[in-house]
Amino acid sequence: MAVPAPFLVLCACVLGVYHVNATPDTLSSLDSSFCHGRLEVIYPELDIDKCLIIPKELRKKVSTDWKAPQIYLSGAHKKKMYVLVMVDPDAPTRTKPASAYWRHWLVINIQDSALKKGKIQGTTITDYSPPTPPQKSGLHRYQFMLFEQPPDAPVSLSEQEKSSRGKWDLQAFILRFNLGKPVATLQFLTQNFND
Repeated sequence: MAVPAPFLVLCACVLGVYHVNATPDTLSSLDSSFCHGRLEVIYPELDIDKCLIIPKELRKKVSTDWKAPQIYLSGAHKKKMYVLVMVDPDAPTRTKPASAYWRHWLVINIQDSALKKGKIQGTTITDYSPPTPPQKSGLHRYQFMLFEQPPDAPVSLSEQEKSSRGKWDLQAFILRFNLGKPVATLQFLTQNFND
C-alpha cells in the first residue's frame, strides 16, 4: 500500500528531524568526493552523514540558533586521540577566497570513546563559530576534518594564528604537527539564510 506524499511531509514536520539525502543533482562531483570515513555531524534537527547542501528552511537555524554540533565516528580507534578542524575554504566567496581558510572550530585531545558516543570531549583551541556566509556570496563549503593526533604531540596555535580566524594556513598546521591525512571528512554547503 502506498503512503500519500502529504502524509510523509506531515510526518517529517512533526518528527522535526531531517536526514537529508544528497543527490548527484545537488552537489558537484568534486564537492561530493570530499566526504569519507563515516564522520557524522549532528545538529538538533539535522543529521549529516554525507556531503550535502543545507535545505533553505534550516539555513537560519544552522547559522544563528544551533550551538556546536555533536560529532560522531563509530570507527574511532581505541586508545587514540583526535583533532577536529572545521573550516570555510570559501571566505568571503567561493570565487574569491581571500580569507580562506576561515577557522570555525578547532578541538584537540579528543578521546576515542567520546567520538563513539557523539560527544566532543577534548581541549577547545578555537571556540565553535556557526556558519555565517555573507549575503549574496553564494554557497560556502563548511568542512569538518578529523585527524588522528600523534601521541605526545602538544597541538596548539601560534600567537599569529590565535590573533585571527581568517587566512589560516591549514596545510602548515597539518604539517607542523605531523597530522597526515584526515581519517574522516565531511562537508555541507550553505549560503546566507536571507538569500
